[in-house]
Amino acid sequence: MDTANIIETYYSENSELKQILLIHSHSVAKKALAIADKHPEYGLDRTFLYEASMLHDIGIFLTDAPDIYCFGDKPYICHGYLGAELLEKAGYPQHALICERHTGTGISLEQIVKENLPLPHRSMLPVSLEEQVVCFADKFFSKNYPDAERTVEKALKSISRYGEDGIIRFNRWCEMFL
Repeated sequence: MDTANIIETYYSENSELKQILLIHSHSVAKKALAIADKHPEYGLDRTFLYEASMLHDIGIFLTDAPDIYCFGDKPYICHGYLGAELLEKAGYPQHALICERHTGTGISLEQIVKENLPLPHRSMLPVSLEEQVVCFADKFFSKNYPDAERTVEKALKSISRYGEDGIIRFNRWCEMFL
């Protein structure tokens, strides 16, 4: 898979948004691969982790987040499933799952319904270890400051708005991956 070609399909050559996406995605990939290196016992697929990290936010251009140069018409929370749709159409169903399941620490069907989120009614919780690693690594990098790594405390604070279940998942991942 050539992740650069997929990114080029949706992002202009020298746009601000593309630069933010690339810096953020490279940071996430670096952290995900460091986790794989630290935990060989998990047998993580390094190639897949890299590709999925580079593509996990492919759908952001379809959302309305002007502070990071996204001028689409959907709420930002939709970027995961929108990216998943793009990757499904391109023939990458496993990579699509990472897109769909990386928002927050994943979003349960119960949470989608309870909070009336503008998302398809299905579970969007990370399942595979690779899905969990990319989701976890992503929490350490903001697109507003794409190359600055957050501390565990700041990452935890950023996901606390997703509720107690998200905090529990994040803390479990800290035990598993750090």
